[in-house]
Amino acid sequence: MTTALCLLLAAGAFAQHATKPTIMVFPSETWCAKRGYMQTYDNQGTAVKQPDYQRALQEDMDLKLAIAKINNLMTDRGFPLQVLEEVLRNLQREEAQMNMVTSKSGSSMGMSMMDRLNAQAKSDIQLDLTWDLTEQGPKRTLTYILEARDPYTQKSIASAVGTSQPSFSASVPVLLEEAVVANIDNFNAQLQAYFDDLFQNGREVSIDIRVFEDNALGVDLETEYGDYELREIITKWMRKNTVEGRFSKSGSSEYNVKFTQVRIPLFDSEGDPVDTEAFVGKLRRFLKKEPYNLPSKVMTEGLGKVILVIGDK
Repeated sequence: MTTALCLLLAAGAFAQHATKPTIMVFPSETWCAKRGYMQTYDNQGTAVKQPDYQRALQEDMDLKLAIAKINNLMTDRGFPLQVLEEVLRNLQREEAQMNMVTSKSGSSMGMSMMDRLNAQAKSDIQLDLTWDLTEQGPKRTLTYILEARDPYTQKSIASAVGTSQPSFSASVPVLLEEAVVANIDNFNAQLQAYFDDLFQNGREVSIDIRVFEDNALGVDLETEYGDYELREIITKWMRKNTVEGRFSKSGSSEYNVKFTQVRIPLFDSEGDPVDTEAFVGKLRRFLKKEPYNLPSKVMTEGLGKVILVIGDK
């Protein structure tokens, strides 16, 4: 019985490990800026420009067709997709709630549109697509850049660049397919290798622990519980719950400690996906229990960064 159970668990782990990453294709910020598809929003008093994906998709048929072509190429190779246009529609329905900051829910603190889209889609990898057409007499060629990013860190993890053959009449999607196909298998291999590394070593995020000064409980990160200060207890919890205890710590004081390069598992013990907010929520529940009895609030500041404020709700 024990041997059979072990084989079953191993088979399940292998199947999960073999899973391909979910992707979502975006027009790059460079592409949007060049064509005037940008908008300005207020991020806690600071004016920030960001791509206007909705208007771009509504007004530029070449973009819709180009994204559809990349989606088809990736689907044919077994990569599950989140479709940008569908995610935008879902986000619109929840926009009023997503823009609100409430003390009890610990909701978003100035999340960018990109963070909100990725949080809605739960995609593992973001693909930024850029292309440019060059005309040489009656012929034209298309040069493209396809860059893969980790949606949690926005770090570039893979890229592909190519140029189509000159054509008299081919459309943008046809030229794009011709240019992409030559490099896509090597590009996809890089995506899979990165996802496999996340599966084994965890996703990289940042966690900022803060304590309300003058909080009603009179606690800070130097408050002692038995032989350990609160920041030591939190550090021990991080070491136990991160993948292979991997993280860095900086900026430690009585009111604040920062954990960077924190490696959180992709899935929990029940096989459910884990994001930064869910991971920190587990720490929040730990601190709420005896002997600490500490209330705290989880606030997201981007998909890959969460702030836990201890001492109040």
